[in-house]
Formats: sequence, structure tokens, C-alpha cells
Amino acid sequence: MEPLPQAQESAAPFETHRVDNQPPPFGPRDLWRDDAVLRDALARELSLLQPQPEPGSVEEGRQAIASYAVLAGGPALEWADDAHRDRPRLLSHDRFGHRIDRVAFHPAYHSLMDAAIRHGVAGWSWRHEQPGGHVVRAALSYLHHQVEPGTSCPLTMTHAAVPVLRREPALAQWAEKAAAPLYDPREVPVADKAGVTIGMGMTEKQGGSDVRANTTVATALADGSGYRLVGHKWFLSAPMSDGFLMLAQAPGGLGCFLMPRVLEDGSKNAFRLIRLKDKLGDWSNASSEIELCGALAFPVGAEGRGVATILEMVMLTRLDCLLGGAAQMRMALARAIHHCRHRHAFGKRLLGQPLMANVLADLAVEAEAALVLAMRIARAVDAAERDPAEAALARIGTAVGKYWVCRRAPAFVNEAQECLGGNGYIEESLMPRLYRQAPLNSIWEGSGNIQCLDVLRALQREPDTGAAVWAELVAAGEGGSEYAQAIEHLRAALTEGAAVEPAQARGFVERLALALQASLLLRAGSPAAQAFCRSRLGGEHGLAMGTLPAGVPMDALIERALPAGISTSG
Repeated sequence: MEPLPQAQESAAPFETHRVDNQPPPFGPRDLWRDDAVLRDALARELSLLQPQPEPGSVEEGRQAIASYAVLAGGPALEWADDAHRDRPRLLSHDRFGHRIDRVAFHPAYHSLMDAAIRHGVAGWSWRHEQPGGHVVRAALSYLHHQVEPGTSCPLTMTHAAVPVLRREPALAQWAEKAAAPLYDPREVPVADKAGVTIGMGMTEKQGGSDVRANTTVATALADGSGYRLVGHKWFLSAPMSDGFLMLAQAPGGLGCFLMPRVLEDGSKNAFRLIRLKDKLGDWSNASSEIELCGALAFPVGAEGRGVATILEMVMLTRLDCLLGGAAQMRMALARAIHHCRHRHAFGKRLLGQPLMANVLADLAVEAEAALVLAMRIARAVDAAERDPAEAALARIGTAVGKYWVCRRAPAFVNEAQECLGGNGYIEESLMPRLYRQAPLNSIWEGSGNIQCLDVLRALQREPDTGAAVWAELVAAGEGGSEYAQAIEHLRAALTEGAAVEPAQARGFVERLALALQASLLLRAGSPAAQAFCRSRLGGEHGLAMGTLPAGVPMDALIERALPAGISTSG
């Protein structure tokens, strides 16, 4: 029987699934071509290095960054979705009851690690040890962290471990393979691998940041071949790494040790994964709690020098935290602008609404200030071995930058999330993942109080650090009345050794960070410089984003942050 005519006529009016007023997909994107601030910062910091990098090395670095930016903004975005959706799982035993202590990852995790290591996120600095190597590597890390911050944890630790491992001739192959552009996830001895990754186990439940309170015991073997570690680590980062830097109490005091996952004969080392941590964010990366049951380890530095050995890595890991905070800001800002450029409300595009433009321009100013600070500190790290003044700036600047930029990131991401409205609360927008991830960098490698107190300690014990920061500030010239007043408030502490009360450390470091950011924006001739000085230094700003003063070129700042004409890479 034929359907009734009424049924045919009534079907169309009940079709409601018409999609309009939604933005196109964010990716694939070329994260280098989209980012004028990154391009400017890279060119500026490379040109200011002394001695200047060879033109060939600069071009090689630029090409590496441009190549990785396309991959990061394309396939890696999809890999990151998979790696976060299907979280790592602990496999403590095999089906026969044998203890295996293994972590199973989604294949996308390994794709991310392979791509990052091949492109230099973990090793570029060490394979290109001429001026500019750390600056190029900083840009690569910044790009990677925008897309997949979870894998940035093992990448950062592997990168930071190389110079420490190089100091021990017996560990030369570990240093060489940690710097290699090869990723090999197999559980085999180091001799059978072309590339390795490094994790860290410093934190214990009774000590936290106070690593000197560690109770893990290291006992030297009678034949001098190594140590046996017995203890409990509350937090072991990246438990599927090939080796781990561990702190333990030796007869001569707290020492640092390299503990392999797999021994020379192919057997598993004597430690047990107790559980994986159920974390707020960072879901693609496994973090664990472990027991050390007489695990074999090798000394890195002398007994009693464990903290000093680890501190050699701190400058590098803090820089990566700073870069990570800036990267999260960048991705959140780009997503917010992309949404508002295509979404209409109340008769016009969201981007055309004056108050929304104020919010986005304010975010753009903040994100640019974060990146210029991160890249300047990367230059200081790059030049530290050649220039004492740059070494002093790197020493204090990594703590200042880590504190302030990582402190700002969670509020920044939430502000960008709000630009998407309810869409920003949905996992597919990426915003919830960014929001969960944003607090991590402020906690990892020393929380805010640790950073601020370290700044005060450096100024009192190492006067060169104050002189280095002051030189950065005065290099901006007059910079306007707001800037002049801001740096004058810092003069005594930086040039005369005037003490800052510990209880006031956060306020002082905040002012110091803002002054450094302003100086860098002014010297770069950035269009964000005057808006930053008026709002952040001059008080023409509220306690929330979107409170820039009148007269700021908001449309130009938004366009600089994410140009409208180059929305995707294909």
C-alpha cells in the first residue's frame, strides 16, 4: 500500500538537524604560519645571540620548526585526541601471573613521541651545540606543548637529563642515546637501543618538594659496580622510560642515581609499579607510585651532591614549564579567536562585538607577553655557558617566568573557554583538556612559593642575578611613565641588595615579571607594548580580562594573534 500523501507532506517540517552558525574545524593548521609573534621572537632572539649563529644553522632550525608546525597542527592534533581519550593502563602481571610492571598506551601516544623526538623536541639542543640550539629547541617545544602537553613531560626530562648524564663517563651511552632523534619504546637493554627516554623519581610521600627528606636508601655494591636502591617513591614521572634519575640516601649523603628499567642481561630491574596516579589532567602521560626492591642503579655525581646534581637540570625544566604555560595560552587564544571569527550572536559576528573584542585583544596581549619572556629566557639559557651575565639572567629568569606565566595560565584558559560559551565546556572543543592541563606547570618543578623564594635567595646570594635583570629593564630606555615608575620600584632590590620580606615574595616577583615582559615588548616594538604598559603597569585594567582601556588597537592585536586570511594549512 502506498504511503498516505499526508505523511509524505509532513515529513520535511520535522527535520531539525540543520547545522549553521558553527565555526569550521580548527585544524589542520600551520602553527608556524599562523603565529607572527613566534616568528618575530625566534628571529629576534637568534639575531641577538653572541656570537651569532651561522646562517646555515639558523635556516636549518627555521626549516625544522616550520616542518614540525605543520605536523603538530595536523596529524598530531588527532593523535592527541586519541592519547587522551584512551588513557594509559597499568599491567602489573601477565596472564600467567608473572610480574611485568608495564604501562600500556594507545598507539597514538607512541606516534606523538616518535614525531617529537625525530623533529628535535627532546634533543635538538644537544645535536646542534652551536649558538641558537636552545632557542630553536624552545620553539619546537612550544609548538609541541600546544598540541599535546602530556608527552612534553618525558620529552622535557629526557632533554634536561643529557648534560647531567654527560658528566659521568660511565653513562656516556645513556647521554648519547637520550639526545638521539630516535624513539624506541621496546623494553630492552640500553645497549640494544638507538634512542632512550629518561624519567625522574624525586618525590616521596613524607617530603614533597623537600627532597632532602627522602628516605630511599642507596647501598653500594661490594664490587663497585653500582648501588642497590630500597624505598618508596610517591611520584615517578613517565614510568615506561628506559632510565630514571632517582634521589636516595647514600652513606655520604643524598645522592643522584640512574636506574635502568631493563638490566644488561635483559631482565627487569627490581622495582614495582604500585599504581598509576589518577590526575586532574595530563591524561596521555602516565605517572606512577613505585616500590624499589633493591633496584640496581649507577651514581650520577658524588654522594652528598644529589640536590646539586639535580639543580643542573632545573634551569632547563623550569624553562619548559614557562614555555608550556605560554603554549597553553597560545592554543586557547587561537581557539577562541577562531570561534569568535565565525560565530554570530545578536546580529553580528562575535568578533565584531566590542566587549568580546576587548576580551580577545586582552588575551592576545597576555599571550604575546608570555611568549616573548619565554623566548628571551631561552636565549639566556642558550648563551649561559659563554656569557656570565646571560647565565645570571637564566638562573633567575627561569624562576621568575615559571612563576608568573604558569600562574596566569589557568585563568587565561578559562577566559578563552568562556569565549566559546557552552561549546567551550565540551571535550571536543579541546578547551576542557587545556583547562585541566593548565595548573600542572605551576606545580611541577617547584610550586609558586618555591619559585618566589628562590628568586629572593638568588638576589641575596648571587648579586649578578639582580644586575642582569636590571640591565634588561634599563635596556628599554624611558618606555613611558608607567614603565619608568614600575622599574623604579624594583631598583633597590636589584641594584642595592635591598632585602624583600619572604611574605612579600609573590608580590615582588609578580612586579618583576611584568616589568621584564614590558621591557621585552617595548624593545621589540610590539604593537602590544603600549597596551601592556597602560593596563598591567599603569593600572588602567581591572582584575579580569576584557578590561583594556579605551584607545587600544584591539582589532589589530587580534589580527596579529591569528590572521584571518590563513586559517588552515589545507
